[in-house]
Amino acid sequence: MEHRPAGQRPLDLASGGSVGPVESVVDVLIVGAGPTGLTLAAELCSRGVSFRIVDRAPDAVHESRALAIQARTLEVLAPLGISPELVAAGDPATVLLIHSAKRTTEVRLFEEGLKETAYPFLLFLSQAKTERILLERLADSGMRVERDAELLRLSQAASYVTCTVRTTHGEADIRARYVVGCDGAHSAVRHAAGIGFSGTAFPQNFVIADLEADGLEAGRLHAYVGEPGMVFFFPLGSPAPWRLLAMVPKHDATAELTVTSVQAIVHQYTRDPLVLHDPAWLTGFSVQSRRADRFRAGRVFLAGDAAHIHSPAGAQGMNTGIQDAVNLGWKLAMVCHGLAPAGLLDSYERERLPVAGAVLRMTNRAFRVATSSNPVLRYVRPRVAAAAAPAVLRSTVVRKVGFRVISQLSIRYRNSPLSAEGRPRLRHGPHAGDRFPDAPVTVDGVRSTLHASLSATRFDVLLCGPGDSWTGRAPADEWPGFRLARLSATEAPGVLTDPTGQALRRLGLGTQDTAHYLIRPDGYIGYRARGTDLGGLRAYLRSLFDAPAPPPPSPR
Repeated sequence: MEHRPAGQRPLDLASGGSVGPVESVVDVLIVGAGPTGLTLAAELCSRGVSFRIVDRAPDAVHESRALAIQARTLEVLAPLGISPELVAAGDPATVLLIHSAKRTTEVRLFEEGLKETAYPFLLFLSQAKTERILLERLADSGMRVERDAELLRLSQAASYVTCTVRTTHGEADIRARYVVGCDGAHSAVRHAAGIGFSGTAFPQNFVIADLEADGLEAGRLHAYVGEPGMVFFFPLGSPAPWRLLAMVPKHDATAELTVTSVQAIVHQYTRDPLVLHDPAWLTGFSVQSRRADRFRAGRVFLAGDAAHIHSPAGAQGMNTGIQDAVNLGWKLAMVCHGLAPAGLLDSYERERLPVAGAVLRMTNRAFRVATSSNPVLRYVRPRVAAAAAPAVLRSTVVRKVGFRVISQLSIRYRNSPLSAEGRPRLRHGPHAGDRFPDAPVTVDGVRSTLHASLSATRFDVLLCGPGDSWTGRAPADEWPGFRLARLSATEAPGVLTDPTGQALRRLGLGTQDTAHYLIRPDGYIGYRARGTDLGGLRAYLRSLFDAPAPPPPSPR
């Protein structure tokens, strides 16, 4: 797929052999058309950046693979208009049933998220459907993925990268200002860039299957806890009603995977009369926990599974990759359009590499508890899990923290070079680098939310305080390229009105307090300060954006 400004000539991948002299240059080459690569393509497309997206597979995936979409992922995709389609196609689940030998315990997962986000649930949707929705959105703009296109090698120059791609018609060269590897755990981009992939492999084997399962209550997550480990059933809908995930006991590790053998494995975890049949997909796999040593090498970036892989615990993998793409996408757009210096791109690794590290630590801990062969844990696991869950989850604080971590709403970039606390300092509320909170507001009498009212592609300068606080202080034409918005408890034309004070309270403000925020295109707070003096904000913006970006490379 290629997207380019008007008048730019395409390169011919179908001509056979090398294309010879390069007649045009794209801003970004995306290698890999899974959820991460397609999200990055949608981000760049929405911002008018020229790009191509290639994938070595001849077709899109048909299996479900990753299947759970977290609340924060739906939030960052919402400005692209994709989230409503995902929600309509998926199965929102909020209840987990934990089955042990003696009892079944119902756990309500996300009730604490009802006031936090517009998406207080875990959305189950097959990866195939997720990719199809992203592909359809790109196709609406007349673009396509270039398939059967495998990256062979790349070489970096001072202002561009030349990539050699093999297609069914031969080899061709693509020149791009930046290359992003979204091409999975065996990333050709990562290998070509010489970036290490540190980590380890776990010894256990697993089976994953999309199938029919008679005897399960619909619309629920099911976890069966036994001495060998755990088996999960997730509501899927399509291509089959259920996704099964189970650890294969050691004595069954060499057995051929069939419905019959999987049925036998499940019987080791539960005495319930579950009947498995009609599999749409059935495969075995092992788990690895790895992270790229760097997320950037010059003009080459890594995102998604090319940058980090881990266990399926907590349904974090695809979600982390999609958020990689959103974080990188707006930064590439600003640099490619000359609106920010190239140094802005340094913040991608500074922000996303620690997130990947935290996800690996969390999923590794959960995975080891669920699969450990330690005799004590094997004895305790099925006898304690269902009984202990209600007591542990009785705490509102535990439920709220757990929801924010699993849903990825707690991700923050406080140590980023893009995060600054202005003066006078605000003492309460989310800090610079934190996710900007959501809350109901009205605009000219129409109900909305903070997130829905902010810009889909630009920075927002949000001015908070009583109606007369900002009179004459911040004319809109002072902020070219930014969107100026007002938040107040007092209704006025065009103002985000917060009559209950709920939105202001989530910012740590009272109805009479004044403050101002710079909100990044990905929904995180870049800068915040108390009062109405915008001098600190202006200085912050100059420090980030005043240095000119380098010009695009010239064709040779």
